[in-house]
Amino acid sequence: MKIFVTGISTDVGKTIASAIIVEALEADYWKPIQAGDLENSDSHKVKNLLGCHTEQSRSAKSQFYPNAYALNTPASPHLAAEIDGIIIDLNKIVEPKTDNHLVIEGAGGIFVPLNENETIIDLIQPDYKIIVVSRHYLGSINHTLLTIEAIRNRGFQVSGIIFSGSENKSTENIIINKTGIKLIGRIDQEPYFDQNVIKEYADLFRENLLNL
Repeated sequence: MKIFVTGISTDVGKTIASAIIVEALEADYWKPIQAGDLENSDSHKVKNLLGCHTEQSRSAKSQFYPNAYALNTPASPHLAAEIDGIIIDLNKIVEPKTDNHLVIEGAGGIFVPLNENETIIDLIQPDYKIIVVSRHYLGSINHTLLTIEAIRNRGFQVSGIIFSGSENKSTENIIINKTGIKLIGRIDQEPYFDQNVIKEYADLFRENLLNL
């Protein structure tokens, strides 16, 4: 499987969710575009959450592929690229070849601009299984439903949803009921995330992920 992880906004838990999915499936990981925090990028964070300190995980099954674009400024990719004096070209974002499952983490939400014409949603390919990460805050129902509708309007299906943060049954129920999307699981507001916590969630999510 090729799983594209997107969120309803920035800082909603995509990287934690990506680490859990990589762990659950012993998958490879790829972040096509990283903007800022290059010394502690999302790729670094996923490696650390899995207890990986080399290019291969402890199981030697998960590969971590380099960013197509590693931008210096923590900003929208189009602006970060402009500051670096370049223009993001989708033709230069080449999906890594692997026989393993591949987890692809987006940046921000699906309409985060990459350049004058294209946004994150333009990275999604027809054979990707899309997982949306939703975090509860005032307005998150609207943002979640808009994200899902926009993906569907492009002719893609959303394969599953992960809720992140403190539980809100009313919000979760209305999103699931209105969209009919499969619930992969929920990630609680944990005091911290480390290798053991990631593994616990991976064990909980594995069956739903394998049945996407």
